[in-house]
Parts: sequence; C-alpha cells; structure tokens
Amino acid sequence: MKDLTFRQLQDYLLEHYHQSRTEEGLFMKLVEEVGEVAEVLNGRSGRKEGVQDSNEELAKELADVIHYTVASAAINRINLTKTIFEKDKTAAIKYQHERDLEGFLKGTSKTIRNDFLLIKKVLVNIRKIKQGKW
Repeated sequence: MKDLTFRQLQDYLLEHYHQSRTEEGLFMKLVEEVGEVAEVLNGRSGRKEGVQDSNEELAKELADVIHYTVASAAINRINLTKTIFEKDKTAAIKYQHERDLEGFLKGTSKTIRNDFLLIKKVLVNIRKIKQGKW
C-alpha cells in the first residue's frame, strides 16, 4: 500500500465532489461519521451495547471522518498541509511542546523550548551590554 498525502487526497476528493456535493452536505456527512466514531467508543467503554467493538470498525469510521474533513477542505480550496503546519507551530509554542511537527519531520534534536531559552539568554546579554554590566 502506498503512502498518501493530504494534497493527493484533496485533489482526488475535489475531482470526486466538485459538482455533486455542497459544503453543507459534506458537513452533515462529517457529523454523521463523528457520531459513528462515538458509537464505537461508547461500545468499547461499555456505555452502549450491541456495537461492534474492534479496531477495524474504529479505523473505518475514523477514515470516514478524515474523508469528509478533507473533502470539505478540498471544495473550499483550503491547503490542509500548510494549515496543519501553521496550526501545529502555534500550538507547539503556546503549549511549550518539545518540538513542532516540522522539527519532528526533519528529525532535529533542537527543541522549541531550547530555542526560546537561547533567544531569551541572548536578549538578556544584549541588555547587559547596553547597560554596561557585561
């Protein structure tokens, strides 16, 4: 099985849905699929009986959620890859993660937190130099 990028999936789904679905219709399908994920999870936790409890079923429902999410982005010409990187970078800074997605993919050992601390030290030293305290 080949790896799939968001761009490839968006291009495929745009071709598939460009005339046949509205964003409202795709959103309704997305909500329906999220509900089906909830059913599987509720079955696993014992809150709901008669639900197929398997990773295979959960995987299928999660795939449906991704399908309709990416289709909605595709028909609205949203670049999900770019948006995911931007959103992750913001979250990594806000929540002080060790590294962001881009750093993870590059395999860098530098962390956002270490970069921040280094910048802070440099700024403190610049201030000391300007004040003649160095």
